[in-house]
Amino acid sequence: MNILLWHVHGSWTTAFVQGRHRYLVPVTPDRGPDGRGRARTWDWPHSVREVPPETLREEPVDMVVLQRPHEEQLVHRWLGRRPGRDVPAVYLEHNAPHGGQVPDTRHPAADRRDLTLVHVTHFNRLFWESGGTRTVVVEHGVVDPGHRYTGRLPRAAVVVNEPVRRGRTTGTDLLPLLSEAVPLDVFGMATAGLAASLGLTEERCRSTELTQDRLHARLAERRLYLHPVRWTSLGLSLLEAMHLGMPVVALATTEVVEAVPPGTGVVSNRPEVLAAAARRYLADPAAAAADGLRARRAALERYGLERFLADWDRLIKEVTG
Repeated sequence: MNILLWHVHGSWTTAFVQGRHRYLVPVTPDRGPDGRGRARTWDWPHSVREVPPETLREEPVDMVVLQRPHEEQLVHRWLGRRPGRDVPAVYLEHNAPHGGQVPDTRHPAADRRDLTLVHVTHFNRLFWESGGTRTVVVEHGVVDPGHRYTGRLPRAAVVVNEPVRRGRTTGTDLLPLLSEAVPLDVFGMATAGLAASLGLTEERCRSTELTQDRLHARLAERRLYLHPVRWTSLGLSLLEAMHLGMPVVALATTEVVEAVPPGTGVVSNRPEVLAAAARRYLADPAAAAADGLRARRAALERYGLERFLADWDRLIKEVTG
């Protein structure tokens, strides 16, 4: 199959393009949001080909994966075909609904009989109002980075983008309390100045921006993975940390309670419980390593790449058949 999709979420796309199909990703001269082309910091196979918008009509596209509302218009303009009518299409929703009355938030693809709406978590499917659109869940898959955990540094790793701007959504306000229990290393985009904004010293809260190819090695050196995010779909960085063999200390929000089973870490909506768990892992490296190993096994079983690609192959066959 020739599948057209945009490079929107790098980690998810990295897993998706490991399949047996050919993947066409639009590329524009500025490599902006609608034309990023191939990833530069992830390892993508040769089956992913960059296509300029002006040549898309020459491509034999068998299916389109929509990920943002305006992409339907881009397909019509660039490909000359209407998704769901002239070419098979699915709408992939990465995010949980945000803003307004969340339980009643209507999805942009609601009441579309010509599309299949694909959610990455069961939580998302439950909370989006999709009307009569057919909905399915294809849970995340992760390219296994290997068991790299050493935990040699008595610090917690946090991965979050734009923590200052996003504030309570990412649990940034919880970091001062948690940093009293364990020093934090925060990785992600736009993390500069985080410690100063929270009134913390750099020793208690360091922030670093790293490319994906360097991130895994740095995460695995930390004693534990801390996930203070209040509202997100399901952070792929959390699943990647579990694959690395890291124990998890996380808020029990959205899909986390499904992703982090007992024995792989501590999940709670009480920050004090999370702080106590972090202290225990600092004091007992053997317990941290044991829980991390169970986290890796659980992640491989539920979020392994083979299962992910098989689920997508079944859906692609249904949609294009």
